[in-house]
Amino acid sequence: MSTISPLFLIDEDDFTAPPPKIHSRAGMAEGLGTLIKEAGASKETHAVGIENTIFEIDLEGYVEDFNERVIGAYNAGADDDLPADIGVARSLVPAGTGVLRDFSYIAPQIPAYDQAKCVGCMTCVTECPDTAILGKVVMPDVLELALAETPEAERAWLAEQWATTTKFYSVPEKKAPGSGGKFGIFIDPTKCKGCAECVQVCADLGYNALRMIEKEEETIPRYRNAFEFFRKLPPTPERFISDRVLVDMMLADRSLLYVGGAGSCAGCGEATALRMWMAATAFVAGRENIGIVNSTGCSTVYASTYPYNPWAVSWTNSLFENGPTDAMGVRARWDQMGWEDKKLWVIGGDGAMLDIGFASLSRMLASGMNIKVLVLDTQVYSNTGGQSSTGTFQGQGTKMSPFGKAEMGKSEARKEIANIAMMHPNVYVAQTTAAHMNHFYRAVLDANAYPGPALISVYTTCQPEHGVGDHEASQRARAAVDSRAFPLLIYDPRKGDTFRERLDLKGNPAVQEDWYVNPKTKEPFTFIDFARGEGRFARHFDAAGNPSPMLLSAQAERLANWRLLQDLAGVRAPAKA
Repeated sequence: MSTISPLFLIDEDDFTAPPPKIHSRAGMAEGLGTLIKEAGASKETHAVGIENTIFEIDLEGYVEDFNERVIGAYNAGADDDLPADIGVARSLVPAGTGVLRDFSYIAPQIPAYDQAKCVGCMTCVTECPDTAILGKVVMPDVLELALAETPEAERAWLAEQWATTTKFYSVPEKKAPGSGGKFGIFIDPTKCKGCAECVQVCADLGYNALRMIEKEEETIPRYRNAFEFFRKLPPTPERFISDRVLVDMMLADRSLLYVGGAGSCAGCGEATALRMWMAATAFVAGRENIGIVNSTGCSTVYASTYPYNPWAVSWTNSLFENGPTDAMGVRARWDQMGWEDKKLWVIGGDGAMLDIGFASLSRMLASGMNIKVLVLDTQVYSNTGGQSSTGTFQGQGTKMSPFGKAEMGKSEARKEIANIAMMHPNVYVAQTTAAHMNHFYRAVLDANAYPGPALISVYTTCQPEHGVGDHEASQRARAAVDSRAFPLLIYDPRKGDTFRERLDLKGNPAVQEDWYVNPKTKEPFTFIDFARGEGRFARHFDAAGNPSPMLLSAQAERLANWRLLQDLAGVRAPAKA
């Protein structure tokens, strides 16, 4: 039975929709027909008013029609033939339609898995920005039965995709014989964009269980069949999902509510952060208890490119400048309805949160309302072509701070949104990266549990604007932390009355020192070293590799910020005589 649900919330229980006002010379049909232009009619015959049916929606029927008619037309390249109907007027895209999007044609390569080298660390699954690589633990007898039903020609290859790991097999077997599971990784060819981020993070750990291979005629069909086999297997048993190993949250189906199909760039650092944030929040809250207000920016463009929606939770796009205040209205109404336990998050980039929506953000943080904020900090206006923001590093070359004779990139120091947020009363604050997985997950879980406003600022690599490779998002985020460009921090007002009690810098290397010393080179890893790896700073180095005065100034500014945090946290080592 279909259900009729209102599209808006109102205070009066006896509210009735206004009478219909249809201003059209065209004949008035029932339902959708009233808002569809008649063939051959002039443009003036479009309906201007909207009848009562705009206020009610058959959700089941709407989703079925959208997925079949609209998605079908887009996938077939026939979207120009779709009419401008009531669905477009509502601006509604059903949840999770991104799962129907196919990217298998855009990259010449795809990852291949070597189960003999896999340890089940889940790093590749976690760091994939596109929900293209998933893991699962299956009991051996269940796997054998499933394999027996597959075509004989594919059976041996499918069996090779399952690893016998210490983590999921040997350790459980020692505790209770027969309790160990096989761990498998499968790649969805319709979601993989060939960025090779999974291959890189696996290699960085020294495992090398993934490698990129060229796509051949049989590759995509084989991967499609394998992924379908993977999806039909039962969920990972709960006993393999440990609360102490946070990366295992993505083994739980309930965590996979960012379904992929977003139009983000290959290897996008923002998309990885969004997947991880969604996994942690969904793991503890559940799909029905999450709402997102997304300020306009990159994350709304690639996550709401009609008709593909990667979110399987309630999501709305606000204006660039007012996501936090929009969320204040949502939170107030939710609390009025008794929905205090539902998690409400605002998402935005550094442009939306540090610049254009900064006043809105500050107002929200000062309100004390139970709203959480996820700042995707790319240090630039990524969506509109790479203009500088107040989060841009000093010396960084952007569209509005170009490198030239008069100015050598951005001359201002970077605004530190985490530092500013800590100065608001009783706000939980974290600064983290998706590359520091446990730190990231702990920050999200703590923010969700915190009884008040929270802000998490995440360093997110933007490949085209930072001038780095598609596979380098995690590497560059780690370099940002190691060089003091973007220190990790947790500020929790529940820990005590003083900054020293509240501020935690654990996770940063050499936390008491100015610089982290690379154990291999025995040299300090500074902001200059970080800048050498990014195209946005390339013009600051001469032919001999010497940095410009501007870049040296930027390094001094980053060190000053790090020393400030050390002082506040009470961890700075005494000056050496």
